[in-house]
Amino acid sequence: MGTISRYLRVGRLPFSSVTSIHDLTALELAAAVRNRELSPVEITEHYLDRIDRLGASVGAYVTVTAEMALDQARQLEKQDPAKRPLFGVPIPIKDLNLVKDVPIYFGSATYEGFVAPVSDSVVDRLRDAGTIMLGKTSTPEFGLPCYTETAISEPARTPWDVTRSAGGSSGGAAAAVAAGLAPAAQGSDGAGSIRIPASVCGLYGIKPSRGRISFAPIVPDLAGLSTNGPITRDVADAAALLDVMAHNNPGDLYYAPPPALGSFTAYAGRDPGRLRIARYIDPVVADAEVHPEVRAAYESASAVLAGLGHEIVDIASPFGPDMVPEFERMWFSFACMHPVAEELESQLRPLTAWLRERGFLTPAPDFLKAQSALQLATRFALLITDEYDAVLTPTVTQPPAPVGWFEDVDDPKETFERMKAFAPFAATSNVSGQPAVNLPLYWTPEGLPIGVMLSGRYGEEGLLISLSSQVEASVGGFWGDRRPQIWD
Repeated sequence: MGTISRYLRVGRLPFSSVTSIHDLTALELAAAVRNRELSPVEITEHYLDRIDRLGASVGAYVTVTAEMALDQARQLEKQDPAKRPLFGVPIPIKDLNLVKDVPIYFGSATYEGFVAPVSDSVVDRLRDAGTIMLGKTSTPEFGLPCYTETAISEPARTPWDVTRSAGGSSGGAAAAVAAGLAPAAQGSDGAGSIRIPASVCGLYGIKPSRGRISFAPIVPDLAGLSTNGPITRDVADAAALLDVMAHNNPGDLYYAPPPALGSFTAYAGRDPGRLRIARYIDPVVADAEVHPEVRAAYESASAVLAGLGHEIVDIASPFGPDMVPEFERMWFSFACMHPVAEELESQLRPLTAWLRERGFLTPAPDFLKAQSALQLATRFALLITDEYDAVLTPTVTQPPAPVGWFEDVDDPKETFERMKAFAPFAATSNVSGQPAVNLPLYWTPEGLPIGVMLSGRYGEEGLLISLSSQVEASVGGFWGDRRPQIWD
């Protein structure tokens, strides 16, 4: 705080409402570096200090790479920031993504001592854009649960109430951004893993279109359920991060068309025009109950969108409950993707072991039938949703869950059922490959964030960004005057 206060006193920093470095957005930090109002080293030291003091309270990081981060910052101070949009901005990497020469756990004690031999191509893209890696953010075992509680690090907690979960599987990433331990973060999303944490941490998150961001060189695309994406406090930062992260590599199975305006940043702040927005609130998972506060968030968001002049149309859920067991069959199989030595299997968490047991019992023809059934369901669903510019739903069905709630039962099957009931909306966009975002528009009377989700046509992240920034401007910024207690 002393450094930035000094800049404020001499009038060098053009952000009059700022009292500390972590109040700046990612783009504001990059601008301050370009204008020589802040240095990469000063920014990095500020965040490393906050992580050291506050990180354990929200369980954001599993590995802090302090020396690497400072070395990157020092190297950047010798370089030209021109044409590097996030030059000097710290961006942590989720611990499902490989960073060369850095330990990676995949959220599991079974990977203790494993060091990544290469970096994921999205990590290289972020580094080439001038970002600084503060460390690896915590994730649940193999990214499978929608909450982040592991045997290797503290549970990831929402900074708005540290007795409650930050969600998963990008729980550490969201906790870091919401607690001011990073200005923005890279996450990934295979069944809502960006949007769920964004909802319970009061953040903006984008799950891009299938094929938008390569998983090269190691991770296979397979069914295309999962993708990398940004988690931020505001829309402009997310658009800028998506511009950096978007790329393809030879051998990718999927490809998304480039943005019509040439960049996603070009859509931030752009008038989306009058849109037709469908909405539905009935979960695809039978017996999943939508909490009254989630209904209130959904209705409030609908009123905001209608107040901006958009046409809101009620529709039935385009996906039926018959898709759920097919998705489960694929999820069981994907739980087996990470090799685990037989002598280490006893270290797996009960839910992971239960999922893998079912996955190994799934014959290949049954997996292929499940994928075929989901593709057929998607083809019919898109006939409905493509008639609209966007579709509004809740992101999750409940306010943030207490830490430990998903596992306070002895039966991992019941834990899985609780996961399904908590997050039945988000996975439909992973099945269809559509882009989707979490809008942090609503807080309960107790101060807990509840997001809503907008999904769009395949390849049209730009329109979602325009609409999101319009909504953001209309409500005075998603956080307004709110800050979690840990912020200051």
